[in-house]
Amino acid sequence: TFCTHSACLDVLLTQGFIIFYEDKNFQGRHYESSSDCPELTSYLSRCHSCRVESGCFMVYDRPNFMGNQYFMRRGEYSDYMSMMGMRECIRSCRMISMVGQFRMKIYERENFGGQSHELMEDCDNVMDRYRMSDCMSCNVMDGHWLMYEQPHYRGRMMYLRPGEYRSFREMGMSGTRFMSMRRIMDSCY
Repeated sequence: TFCTHSACLDVLLTQGFIIFYEDKNFQGRHYESSSDCPELTSYLSRCHSCRVESGCFMVYDRPNFMGNQYFMRRGEYSDYMSMMGMRECIRSCRMISMVGQFRMKIYERENFGGQSHELMEDCDNVMDRYRMSDCMSCNVMDGHWLMYEQPHYRGRMMYLRPGEYRSFREMGMSGTRFMSMRRIMDSCY
């Protein structure tokens, strides 16, 4: 349970609030969070279900925001291991801040090389819109984004927050190029 005082609710709704449970179907011990958590095993021995009360989160199957990642928006995930095809339980999570501005520059090659384009809106197909066959690095100036390996927001995804990303391959995304990207907004897809 959490505080129902209106000031507390306002903070939870703007920051995001997630509850992790040890067992499927929201059973067992639980841990509540409204911020990043680099190591869930500090609080729970395992994590097999969760509820996102507000906001959006990226969850990872390894500590320190590593490994496979999954985007979670408001809702109930009673057995996300089978729902999302995960082999491991959640080990870390990152809260996604909601911001009003979005700006990113994408590059065809690693280390900001080759053709480049600046985006301020979603792009469902890099090849069709910009005639780029690859997107292998980027600089996120504003906002939080989801990058997808296939057009039309399909395939493996990667969460990017403001910063420079010189090589997606060096980030452990070998063999992956990103062909569509979407802003993470209040509506949380």
